[in-house]
Amino acid sequence: MKNTKLKKIVLTVLSVFVLLVAVLAVHIYMVTKPATDAHTKVMARLDFKQTILPADASTITNWLYQQKGVEHVLCNPKTNIVVFTYYPVQNNADVIAANLKANLHYNLVRYKPTAAEMQGGCPVAAGSATARIYSSISNILH
Repeated sequence: MKNTKLKKIVLTVLSVFVLLVAVLAVHIYMVTKPATDAHTKVMARLDFKQTILPADASTITNWLYQQKGVEHVLCNPKTNIVVFTYYPVQNNADVIAANLKANLHYNLVRYKPTAAEMQGGCPVAAGSATARIYSSISNILH
């Protein structure tokens, strides 16, 4: 009698665990697959090669908010960096940067992280167990 109850409990716990792992794996796959739609937001960074004063920061921020698809802007005059989020289906960060440079005559470059920086900044690091699970699931589904 005790043995049967123990087997049922172990089987139930194991089934729930397997189900939760499967749900987690599907969630990781869905969140990390590259898909761009109307709800996708992307972050971009512009590095200014000149000093930005608080008045410049205000001008840059206002100009960026007027651009199609730009949702949020943060301009830091202490670091000469601007970070903004935008909808990539409505605009392109390279175009925004080029237009900002041309219209407001600032010396700037768009910062693009290297592949190593992208991997290092991701919470699913290359050597982690989660990354291995994701890689295995991706290989199975592709």
